[in-house]
Amino acid sequence: MRLISGIYGGRIIKTCEGPGYRPATSKVRQSIFSMLQARGIIWPGLRVVDMFAGSGSLAIECLSRGAEEAWFVEKNGKAARLIKENLKTLKVAPKAARVLNKDLFHVLKQTPEKPFGMIFIDPPYGLDLLEPALEKVIKGGWLAEDAFILAEVEAGLDFDPESVEGLTVLTDRLYGQTRIILWQN
Repeated sequence: MRLISGIYGGRIIKTCEGPGYRPATSKVRQSIFSMLQARGIIWPGLRVVDMFAGSGSLAIECLSRGAEEAWFVEKNGKAARLIKENLKTLKVAPKAARVLNKDLFHVLKQTPEKPFGMIFIDPPYGLDLLEPALEKVIKGGWLAEDAFILAEVEAGLDFDPESVEGLTVLTDRLYGQTRIILWQN
């Protein structure tokens, strides 16, 4: 997969293959980052967390654009190792990236030292994990003031983004089989 922009723009990262892995296509990633840019996100100094990280492409794109720190939460050991390998290949400073090879809901039981300004939630399709993840993120002190949360879920998911208390829906769009929902705290 080719990174889109920033200091790693044009570089290629490896992605996972197998059931449950669907790396964001370049069209979807371009749309996501255009959407965030249009809403005035400031990358330098931003802390990002990529939940259900898979290949970690979304948080790596943030680092490429100047994000200060990115956490990658990925339960699958093979995928977590691949993220670490990609970060090493790109020569990302160790203090800028943290890969947590753990179940997301175990990680969300703890409050981070500092909240995050950008949170990506990309749960496996068909498991209804978006709502419980959102609830724990909101109640657990993970969100900085004015933070963005972006969910990448299946197009047919029966979910009302307006029902999430404390967040303002900025967009809810379909890209083929993918639905992108963006909120702001």
